[in-house]
Amino acid sequence: MRDFSGDHRWLSLNTATVRKQGDLAQIIEASARHGIRAIDPWRDQVGAIGLDRAVRAVRDAGLELSGYCRGGMFASDAAHRIEARDDNRRAIDEAKALGAPCLVLVVGGLPQYSRPGSVASKNLLEARAQVDDAIAEMMEYARAAQMPLAIEPLHPAYAADRACVNTTKQALDICDSLDPKRTGALGVALDVYHIWWDPELLPQIVRAGEDRLLAFHVCDWLVPTRDMLNDRGMMGDGVIDIKRLRAAVEAQGFAGYSEIEIFSNEWWGRPIDDVLRTCIERHRSVV
Repeated sequence: MRDFSGDHRWLSLNTATVRKQGDLAQIIEASARHGIRAIDPWRDQVGAIGLDRAVRAVRDAGLELSGYCRGGMFASDAAHRIEARDDNRRAIDEAKALGAPCLVLVVGGLPQYSRPGSVASKNLLEARAQVDDAIAEMMEYARAAQMPLAIEPLHPAYAADRACVNTTKQALDICDSLDPKRTGALGVALDVYHIWWDPELLPQIVRAGEDRLLAFHVCDWLVPTRDMLNDRGMMGDGVIDIKRLRAAVEAQGFAGYSEIEIFSNEWWGRPIDDVLRTCIERHRSVV
C-alpha cells in the first residue's frame, strides 16, 4: 500500500467538491496553486466554459485527469432512447478531447428520473435490462474512440433516480457479460461512499482485479446523514475505513489517483482554498 503521508501526488480533485466556489477555470487554477496534479471534471462545468477552453485550461495548468463525469442515465422510454445514445456519444468525445483515462457511468434509475419526459415506470428489472443494452451499444462507439467506460455502482438509496446498479457485484456482472475477454474497454469506478457497507465488497474487489479497477473515489459517510445527496463527509469525519478499502484495491494492482468527490452543502459554503487545504491534509492522514 502506498504511503500518502509525505505528499499529495496521488490526490485527484473531483471538481464537484468545489463546484459552488467557482467555474471550472477557477477550480483548475486553484488546483494548480495547491499542487494538485489531477482533476475529474463534470460535463456541466465543461459546458459552462466551453470544451475548447476547458481543454486549454487543463493543458496550460499541466494537469492530468483521473476520469470524466459523467455518462449514463440510460433508462428511458423509446421516445428518448436516441437522445440518450447521442448524449453519451458526446460525453465520449468530450472525455477524449480532455485526455481522460475513462468515462464514468452513472447508469440511471427508473426512466422518468433518468431521462426527463420519459413515461413513468416502476419496473426496476426492465430499467436494469435497458442499462445492459445501452452499455453494450455505447461500447461500440467507445471502443472506436479508445475510451474505457467505468460503471459506478451507487448506494441502493439512489436506485430509483440515479443508478439501478447498486453493488460492485452488479457492475462486474455487466462487465463480465459485455467484455468477457477483459479487454480494458469496461470496468468499474468504486466510490467508498456508495460501497463501504456491502458485505460482499472485498471479494468483489478481488474479482475485479487490476484491469477492471478504473477509478477510486473517496469521501466519508456521516452519522447522521442529513441529506443523502448533498451531505457527504470530508475524509476522517465519518465512519468509513478508507485506508482498508484503498489497501484492498491496491492489493489488486490499482496504482491510480485517490479521487476526492464530496457533495456537501457545508463544504460548498467554505472558501475554495480552505477546502483544498483540508483535502490535502486528510489525503495525507486519512486516505
